[in-house]
Amino acid sequence: MDRRLEHSIQRLVIEGYASDGAGVARLDGAAVFVQGALKGETCQVYLDKVGRSAIWGHMVEVETPSPARRTPDCPYYGRCGGCQFRHMTYAEELEAKRQRVEDAIRRIGGLELSVPEIVGAECQTRYRNKGQFPVSSGPKIGFYQKGTHCVTDVADCLLQREGAVKLRAAAKVWMERWDIPAYEERTGQGLIRHVYVRTNRRGESLFCLLVNGKKVPREGELVEALRSAGTDLAGIVLGVNEKRNNVILGESYRTLWGRDFLDDTLCGLTFRLSVPSFYQINPDQTEKLYRRAAEFAGLTGAETLLDLYCGTGTIGLTMAGAARQVVGAEVIPQAVEDARQNALRNGIENARFLCADAGEAARALEAEGLRPDVICVDPPRKGLSGDVVDTVAGMLPGRVVYVSCDPATLARDLARFAQKGYKAQKAVAIDLFPRTVHVETVTLLCR
Repeated sequence: MDRRLEHSIQRLVIEGYASDGAGVARLDGAAVFVQGALKGETCQVYLDKVGRSAIWGHMVEVETPSPARRTPDCPYYGRCGGCQFRHMTYAEELEAKRQRVEDAIRRIGGLELSVPEIVGAECQTRYRNKGQFPVSSGPKIGFYQKGTHCVTDVADCLLQREGAVKLRAAAKVWMERWDIPAYEERTGQGLIRHVYVRTNRRGESLFCLLVNGKKVPREGELVEALRSAGTDLAGIVLGVNEKRNNVILGESYRTLWGRDFLDDTLCGLTFRLSVPSFYQINPDQTEKLYRRAAEFAGLTGAETLLDLYCGTGTIGLTMAGAARQVVGAEVIPQAVEDARQNALRNGIENARFLCADAGEAARALEAEGLRPDVICVDPPRKGLSGDVVDTVAGMLPGRVVYVSCDPATLARDLARFAQKGYKAQKAVAIDLFPRTVHVETVTLLCR
């Protein structure tokens, strides 16, 4: 690239979107990434950095705005790093996400698999059932600015339930009144690290304060402040994290008031949620996701379903009624215990859970003479390792249902499965996280 272009202003036409939501234009064959630009717009762009194969710039002027452009409805948009799509219509956002999944499968996976549908959310605000607010001196309680650990103080967030917003405000008033110090990552000093609020569909909230210590001063006043916040508060928990890291959750927990869990319903089942329990943050969209996964699994009542990366068992348990048996595997012991308790709580007798990775689960089933007819995988963002793909394919299931939260690692893994004789038949995108860049995908692979 011609480095002399750096710090110049260029007139560019935006052709599409990058994975982080930035608009993408072309200049001398190179991609130019422009935050806040929409597809179809002609913009005057200042080129901040010219790299070897790509250019980064920012908008100076939008000459021809897209019909999809809208005024952001959040005063923190652009300063807080939580949302990326509040400057466009929801229809435009959905199309950008659908196209991102399809492009990743084609470009990274090398597969010609169309993604004809994305399942949108009826509600794009107040959908999160979990809020995690980092804390810094001031005190500031809000969210990190994009690409930094600088906290933007956020009095309200349109993604969070109102109960979470009220409890955040009460915690801040308590810190200000009693001069409670925030934790400082740079020095490892200070006390309050994160404010964490989990809510259920009934509107109950579970509050957790994550701290750099075993206790906090003025615990009684904290309890009083939170109970007076005007929410249906179920419990207050203190989480201890004394390590110098950026991990949110604690090493141990102590209940200050009330109970240390919530119950919530999903797909007609009841799940018990403690502070560290994994649980999808958008229950309405999660039900749509699980329905598609069940549809792709094609269970008739005669199959053995293996649910890998099962967490607290939500996917497998919601499919248990249509399977002969469900075996879940997860490497986190507490999650496995939660899954077992969730099965008992819902009277599900044909599901069991192993504390095992994929290879260990395969060996355990082989020792029992069992072969899974369907395998469902729901891995973290990094996707599946190569040996897990080998293990899954080696069990010879008729179908594999892949639930993914990252299109790039999904595409890579679909290519690996293709080499093992498993062809991706169909895929659907599900928008679990409206107004953010994140998108889920459910893919069916057949042997």
